[in-house]
Amino acid sequence: MERRTIGAAALEVGAVGLGCMPMSWAYSGSRQRGDESLRTVHTALDRGATLLDTADMYGPFTNELLVGRVLKERRSEAFVSTKVGLLVGEQHIVANGRPGYVKRACDASLRRLQTDVIDLYQLHRADPEVPVEETWGAMADLVSAGKVRALGLCAVGARSRRRSGARLHDETIRQLERVQQVFPVSAVEAELSVWSPEALDGLLPWCEARGVGFLAAMPLGNGFLTGTLTPGEGFEPDDVRARHPRFTAEMMAANQPIVAGLRRIAARHAAPGADVTPAQVALAWVLAAGRQVVPVPGTKRECWAAENARAAGLRLTEEDLAEVAGLPSVRGSWD
Repeated sequence: MERRTIGAAALEVGAVGLGCMPMSWAYSGSRQRGDESLRTVHTALDRGATLLDTADMYGPFTNELLVGRVLKERRSEAFVSTKVGLLVGEQHIVANGRPGYVKRACDASLRRLQTDVIDLYQLHRADPEVPVEETWGAMADLVSAGKVRALGLCAVGARSRRRSGARLHDETIRQLERVQQVFPVSAVEAELSVWSPEALDGLLPWCEARGVGFLAAMPLGNGFLTGTLTPGEGFEPDDVRARHPRFTAEMMAANQPIVAGLRRIAARHAAPGADVTPAQVALAWVLAAGRQVVPVPGTKRECWAAENARAAGLRLTEEDLAEVAGLPSVRGSWD
């Protein structure tokens, strides 16, 4: 697989990563199977998808434990990204950016991941009760202590601001400007996909100008851009898509022209014995956004991990990119 670099430290990873969250959190709990998830992580590494993206809150904690079982055998082949800053309660999630907590949480993540060092430690969310510079300073101390190699920041949740009139990532950029004064930012993780391209306006250019890597979260639109979801099929109550304004039956039907466009492009690239899927086109579009961009599609299934990894070899033409640009704008129940 093609290799890409993250941040000024030039940390090298496969061009496509693996989001591990669905194995333990947020998607169809009845379909989460530990053995298959382990095979999925192994398959990703076998295909060169070296960046494994997890967080202490996924599960909580169980996702890091699962990834740790693989790292115990294959640590030298993997680039480990995990996150800190969110605590999960019975019915709520709260931020905790206190320096002492951050350092204890890092030690706990290291134990669960069965490793001596975390390659990329990301601040999941800033704590409104703690200046972000204090939290970031504690994370920088972890780099000095040799427990962490580089630091990253996850974008502030943007969907709540879609109708605010401001660019969706303005608040994230303000946070980045503040923490950059304390210790260099190596990577930013934010949603970027064919149906959520907002990071192209402001956030990605900010990263490009400073040599900061960009981890594209949800590059397959929570599964919609794969073309494998049926409108009206419904989701399990614990699945985040059950409450997502783009995943009502009406909106899924209304957005089918986006998937149809990806299918047309995929058909043009198919060859005898080598099918191309809408998901691979969607990932290739993200890869074409910049050399520092690494899509991190989440999956818990071995076959999808292998398919996603193959997208690294797909090169879209100018005609393809123009066709994607001409697809209808995504619709959600807020529209």
